[in-house]
Amino acid sequence: MAAPVAVFDLDGTLVDSAPDLLAALDAAMTAAGFAVLPRDFALATVGHGARAMIEAALRAIAVEPTPDLVQPMHAHFLAHYEANIAVGTRPFPGVEAALDRLAAEGVRLAVCTNKYESLTLKLLAELGLTDRFAAIVGADTLSVRKPDPGHVLGTIARAGGDPGRAIMVGDSRADIDAAKAAKVPVIAVDFGYTPVPVADLGPDHVISGFDALYPIAARRLGLAPA
Repeated sequence: MAAPVAVFDLDGTLVDSAPDLLAALDAAMTAAGFAVLPRDFALATVGHGARAMIEAALRAIAVEPTPDLVQPMHAHFLAHYEANIAVGTRPFPGVEAALDRLAAEGVRLAVCTNKYESLTLKLLAELGLTDRFAAIVGADTLSVRKPDPGHVLGTIARAGGDPGRAIMVGDSRADIDAAKAAKVPVIAVDFGYTPVPVADLGPDHVISGFDALYPIAARRLGLAPA
C-alpha cells in the first residue's frame, strides 16, 4: 500500500508570505511609475503568481496590462522578491507541530504551489523547512499548474503516494478546484489570501488553525485517532 500523502499549498497556507510579496509588488509598481495599491486590495492578488499580481494591480488603476508593460515589472518583482524572500515571511502558527504529527504517523508531506520552483526552494530553505517534504513542486516544475488537477496529482506521484490515500490543504480557489478535479479531499484554511470566504468555494473541510488539521487528516488517511 502506498504511503499516505498530505499536499500543502505554500503562500497563505503554510506560510504568511504576504509581507514580502506585497513589498515586491510595491517595488515593481513604484519602479514603473505607478502608485502603490491599498494593502487590502493588493492582498487579494496574492496566491496566483507574480505576473497575475501585477496584472490585477494594473487593472485596479485602470491601466491595461500589456506584455510590454508587464514583462519588465515582472522581472523587477522577481528580482526584489528573491533578494528579500524571507524578510517578513514566517510559517503560520502551529505549522511545524502539525507537520511533525503527520510525519510521526508515516505521512509523506509535499508542497504544491504556484510559486516558481526556484523561489519555493529558496524560501523553504531560508525557513528551515525543506527537509520535511518528500516532494516540492512549483509552478514551473511540471507542464501544468493549479487549478489543473495534474499539478496535484503530479505532486502526489513525486511523493510516492496514491491519490486514493491523499489530502490537499490550501487556501484558494485554485487549490480547491485542483484537488476536487483530482478527486482528492481538500481541507481549506480560513486565514489565507482568498478574497471571498473560503467556505464558499466548496472545500470538504475548513479549519481555522493547524491544531485542527490532524483529526481530519486522520479520518481521511486512515491514521491513528487524534
